[in-house]
Amino acid sequence: MSRKRNCEKHSICFDSDKDGVIDYHELKVAMKALGFDVKKAEVLKLLKDYDRDGSGNMYWDDFFDIMKDKMLERSPEDEVKKAFTLFDDDGTGSINLRNLRRVARELGENMSDDELRAMIDEFDTSGTGEIDLNRFMSIMLGDS
Repeated sequence: MSRKRNCEKHSICFDSDKDGVIDYHELKVAMKALGFDVKKAEVLKLLKDYDRDGSGNMYWDDFFDIMKDKMLERSPEDEVKKAFTLFDDDGTGSINLRNLRRVARELGENMSDDELRAMIDEFDTSGTGEIDLNRFMSIMLGDS
């Protein structure tokens, strides 16, 4: 799977109002979820710089370009490990249904357990019903 396609699949989690663009709150949440500690001024500047139509929003392709550049400035492996710990809040070394449910709720997503389980099942190659760090890294780094 290409990295861009991988990003597009993950944008579903951050587009809380499903309008196809990213607003201030969604940008801040997405960047924080990706391990960036951003201040309000930086988020507002990014929105201003990438607002193509005066709506106060940015398009997802701009977001992906920004994140790609920011990620290239850092060690991808370290960043993915940081993101993994945001999911694995109980320190078990894997992401399970409860972890994914919590993250979805924190992102404002109203997803059923069946939908969340399907997300795990899509990437669970070991049949455990969980995603371990190695598999998570493979997914996020586009090696899957």
